[in-house]
Amino acid sequence: MFVIDDLLIRPLVGLLDTLHTLAMDERREALEDALKENRLLYEVDEIDREEYEQRRDALEAELELAEQAHERLERRTIEVRR
Repeated sequence: MFVIDDLLIRPLVGLLDTLHTLAMDERREALEDALKENRLLYEVDEIDREEYEQRRDALEAELELAEQAHERLERRTIEVRR
């Protein structure tokens, strides 16, 4: 049983962990880019102040959640809830 764990399960878990970390990093970068784009659209008067603030607040909240998830992943304190 331990041989199966060492040969099959641990490498798979390690691969999934790596893929999840990369996906979280990509998501954070995408949100940061969206915040920059939102600011640029406001500065060139493509969107008004109210729309800018609404988008900014939503993007910042989502970015905060992504950063919290990334921290939990690094500390390995992710909980699966049903």
